[in-house]
Amino acid sequence: MFAGHGEELWQSKAACRGPQAVVFFPPSHTERKDERLGRERAAKAICRNCSVQQQCLDYAMRIREPHGIWGGRNEVERKQMMDRLDANVPGHAQSA
Repeated sequence: MFAGHGEELWQSKAACRGPQAVVFFPPSHTERKDERLGRERAAKAICRNCSVQQQCLDYAMRIREPHGIWGGRNEVERKQMMDRLDANVPGHAQSA
């Protein structure tokens, strides 16, 4: 992962490490909606019990990670969070 980058040491403690990591990102083939929802539920269940969930989410938000489940949030959920944050920053307000 990011061994050697001090601020990313949390990744070595992440519950998603190992074979279960496959549920955190979409497969290379087309995924049906029910398959995606099931995969995301499985990933989020792993996140709920992770000791570094907040650090993971903070990292994904900071780098604006566009793919996968990070910190218990999917791409759309993180984008919505980022949009709300951006709307509260002076000079970044979005027009209606």
